[in-house]
Amino acid sequence: MHASIENLLNDQIKYEAMASMQYLAMASWADAEGYGGIANFFYSQSEEEREHMLKLVKFMNERGGKVNIPSLEEPKDDFDSLNSLFQKFLSSEEFVTGKINTIIDECLKQKDYNTNNFMQWYVTEQLEEEATARTLLDKLNIIGDDKSGYYLFDRDIESFIQEHER
Repeated sequence: MHASIENLLNDQIKYEAMASMQYLAMASWADAEGYGGIANFFYSQSEEEREHMLKLVKFMNERGGKVNIPSLEEPKDDFDSLNSLFQKFLSSEEFVTGKINTIIDECLKQKDYNTNNFMQWYVTEQLEEEATARTLLDKLNIIGDDKSGYYLFDRDIESFIQEHER
């Protein structure tokens, strides 16, 4: 494995771990605020990001790369609204997409087609994640400041989780 790709993959392991911890903090905030459905959504997202991290670790080990398990910064754990919570979700996913694109660029530059092929799963995953974040943020923007709308959003997000786990 080329050193530049190994470094980028190690960085990606950190980004996936950071996203997992960020979503855990977001779930905890939502839980404490009484939004059980939103909390469950972010608990699920946290676990999904952890799985993405593990997939990278296993891939690197299979390819003979040197994995560096990172230390992490404390995630943001206080939000002033559901809108800011879901805006953080979207910005986090956009950040990860950019980093994955950087890995793809380097794979093509180094002619590492195996890693490029492996990373295509992440490209597809990020398309879905960003679409989910935008859809949920759009719904919140429609709701505005309607507290009964927040109640329905929280309830309906449980259905959203079940649909996407199929």
